[in-house]
Amino acid sequence: MKVGPLPAGSGAFVGIAQLVLSCFALSGLDSSAKWLLESGTLLLLVVWFRYVVHLILGLAIVVPAKGKQVLRSVHPRYQILRGAFMLSATMAGFTALSYLPQAQTTAIGFLAPLLVLAAAPWILKEPPRISRWLAALAGFVGVLIVVRPGSGLSPIGTLFGLLTACLMAGQYTVNRLVYKDNAFTTLVWSGLVGSVTVSIILIPLLPSVPDLVSTLSAGQWLVLISTGFWGALGHLLQIQAYRNAPASLLSPFFYSEILSAAILGWLIWGDMPDLASWLGIAIIVGSGLTITLVEWRREHGGRRRAAPA
Repeated sequence: MKVGPLPAGSGAFVGIAQLVLSCFALSGLDSSAKWLLESGTLLLLVVWFRYVVHLILGLAIVVPAKGKQVLRSVHPRYQILRGAFMLSATMAGFTALSYLPQAQTTAIGFLAPLLVLAAAPWILKEPPRISRWLAALAGFVGVLIVVRPGSGLSPIGTLFGLLTACLMAGQYTVNRLVYKDNAFTTLVWSGLVGSVTVSIILIPLLPSVPDLVSTLSAGQWLVLISTGFWGALGHLLQIQAYRNAPASLLSPFFYSEILSAAILGWLIWGDMPDLASWLGIAIIVGSGLTITLVEWRREHGGRRRAAPA
């Protein structure tokens, strides 16, 4: 997404605040999904509400503000591919959450950007860089510490967590292919692809849907609807954050999602990572922050050297 000049005054600080709030919103999505699945709600039903409510809110907010032309994509095939990766990552991530504490699940997911950088020479045709491979290796070591034998974490949940990271890496890679689209276009297409796909998958289950929803309590209905709200809010806040601050400034604050996940996991389930898990999480975060700094210095240092005297 192309970002214009930063506004004067506190615009950058507003962008940081919006990004941190988006991380809490997305953690709210994860907490809602985890609670619903543990209460016996069908996974496909949770995912359907997550995307349909997301789509409805996205259309209600974006179309009046930007007009119908914002729905047109320059590369619809890539939007569909991105949406497919996002939907698959959502289903795998929700499954992982049903087995693992939220903070550890979120930490494993942060392998995704490191995987993109490590695979960039083959997937994105970028020059191979040892620093990226070392960062990915360090991040993987951090994950091994989090899921170590004796941690009490479910092997099934761990496998789904790693699968989620790989699918998210695919989504982040395709993001490079839809950069010509408006960010609000991508927001709507994400909800559209997920809604249509899950609706088709649910067709064979339609006869049993009335029985499934009739057993839901008022609280479950409220939390079901909230999944789409938290997802749409998180992505809208991220879009606004990038309109107020540059990506290089915002990148480190993405890791606040691990903190928000730990807080919500502790408040709702009493889960708190032990010291060894925090060490693994710190290694994951540290590797991500370090490679972010290295990439930033490489990019901006190159620009300074190329600038005329």
